[in-house]
Amino acid sequence: MKNNIYIYIAVMAVTVYLIRVLPLTIIRKPIRNPFIRDFLYYVPYVTLSVMTFPAIIDSTNNPLAGLAALLLGSYAAYKEMGLFKVTVICCVTVLILEFIF
Repeated sequence: MKNNIYIYIAVMAVTVYLIRVLPLTIIRKPIRNPFIRDFLYYVPYVTLSVMTFPAIIDSTNNPLAGLAALLLGSYAAYKEMGLFKVTVICCVTVLILEFIF
């Protein structure tokens, strides 16, 4: 059993190492394909969204309160309100809806 743990750790280390090193060694020229450039440009934003949006909805006792805060916060951000105002709107929305439900 204990030997399996070392094998798992070694496999994870090699996997992470290869994921980080292979792009550096294989791709040496600048990427000229516009599709691949656009894809790589949006990867960080998509990753952040995929991690953040479920956490917003699941962090409240009632998922509807989280969804309402997400929608109101997104609208406030779209209207170019500051970060503090958006945060206050989201927190007050969750507070009111948690109190009601």
